Amino acid sequence: MSEESSDVKQSGFSLGRLIPLGVLAAGLVAFFVLGLNEYVNLETLKENRQLLQELVADYALIAALIYIGGYAVAVAFSIPVGAVATLTGGFLFGTFFGGLYTIIGATIGASVVFLAAKTALGDVLKEKAGPTIKKMEEGFRKDAFSYLMVLRLVPLFPFWLVNLAPAFLGVHLRTYVIATFLGIIPATFVFASIGNGLGAIFDQGSEPDLSVITQPEVFLPILGLAGLSLIPIIYKRFSKKEA
Repeated sequence: MSEESSDVKQSGFSLGRLIPLGVLAAGLVAFFVLGLNEYVNLETLKENRQLLQELVADYALIAALIYIGGYAVAVAFSIPVGAVATLTGGFLFGTFFGGLYTIIGATIGASVVFLAAKTALGDVLKEKAGPTIKKMEEGFRKDAFSYLMVLRLVPLFPFWLVNLAPAFLGVHLRTYVIATFLGIIPATFVFASIGNGLGAIFDQGSEPDLSVITQPEVFLPILGLAGLSLIPIIYKRFSKKEA
């Protein structure tokens, strides 16, 4: 046995643990290589709107399960179709159910990424981490729910990055799932409501205005929720200073 393979074994790492991440990465590459990205757009939805609406009307439960599963797969493979997919959910199922199905699918997909990353590299990075990283990990883990809520509510970083980072910082799965589910609710329902009105927009020959998410009447309440999520962290900081 070589010295290198011995070190790998002692660290508890094996190439087999990379398989889940490898599969997810391969899926993302395949999506673009096969040209599937050319079909995931509002024009395709517009051209097939009648067929899709009939299928949803005739097979509501099956359609909902397919949508949730498809959304989960898209998130798990980090395929950048979130906006179009969420609009489609609102268009096919209405604001409430479209938003709900999207949240469920996104949470499942994000959890798959989290588990794959944690299984593949989480323990190894924890072992190799220096004191600075370990200190950051400890701080993040103590207030993981609040930090994750802010990152989900206000998209300061790409969705896929927020899916991965907690896996490397010791966040528990339960905390991750709950914060993800709750944190994506506001923005999801905004986009689902836009999707719910796509029929009229298509009839007018117009394009949906996705910049609505940046409008003060929409963005400020979301920002307010993010601020509320930080209250436990701020309270802890002041409590330590007073002590």
